[in-house]
Amino acid sequence: MKKILLVTFCCFTLNSLICAQAANEKYDSVLAKKLGADDYGMKMYVFVILKSGSNTMADKAKEDSVFQGHLNNISRLAAAGKLVLAGPFGKNDDHYSGIFIFNVSDLKEVKELLATDPAIQAKLLEPFMYPWYGTAALQEIPGLHKKIQKTNF
Repeated sequence: MKKILLVTFCCFTLNSLICAQAANEKYDSVLAKKLGADDYGMKMYVFVILKSGSNTMADKAKEDSVFQGHLNNISRLAAAGKLVLAGPFGKNDDHYSGIFIFNVSDLKEVKELLATDPAIQAKLLEPFMYPWYGTAALQEIPGLHKKIQKTNF
């Protein structure tokens, strides 16, 4: 009986030591709370893949104007804290144009935000939305980007 108690005590103590070592010494509870991070430093977002839409504009000036509106909308959504990441894909055979990652977990709200994009309105781009679980630190990217962006859109 004493051996069983000793083994149980040793296992419990070893498990406690392992768990204590797993704690992150650099954990910043204030930042985690500000970013809405869970215990793993993660949170839910909405990941959007943009594909080439059904509209092919013959008027190059009109298309350029629509895409300038698209870029302006990206800037507006980022400034509002709704969009944390956006960017185009390189040329590919699957007609993928780019991605958005929204700092929003509600698909309905993201659908409403996407409806404000001139390129989506003009059917030059078609969005596909997916719930996505990623690092809460992703929200820090827009602020960092402003520090390295030399020219505005």
